[in-house]
Amino acid sequence: MAAGGFCKLPNGSVVVALNLPSPPGSALGCVRFLVLAQNRARALTRLRNLGLRAVYLRGNGAPPTPDEITAVLHHPDGLIWRTAPDNGVACPVPSQELWHPIRALLRRPAPQP
Repeated sequence: MAAGGFCKLPNGSVVVALNLPSPPGSALGCVRFLVLAQNRARALTRLRNLGLRAVYLRGNGAPPTPDEITAVLHHPDGLIWRTAPDNGVACPVPSQELWHPIRALLRRPAPQP
């Protein structure tokens, strides 16, 4: 089950955070996505348009931290990710890994010669 939450900003926009399991066979583990959008529905639509079809936000168990909100606000795409510890806790433990743009996750591996 995906843990996640949201935070409404003073200007009316919303930051949505979701922890999603990575596909089987992937070395990533659990991945935390941050999305900046006008509302929660648009944030989830942005993720669904990238191929994450079964993404739903139920409840507000793991809202974005102030540091995460700052990170997504300062990114030009408004959609970032990083690996999250998969320890069964709804709220992620702070990680030392930097945030990556969504292009880094969706990038196709280079063909091997």
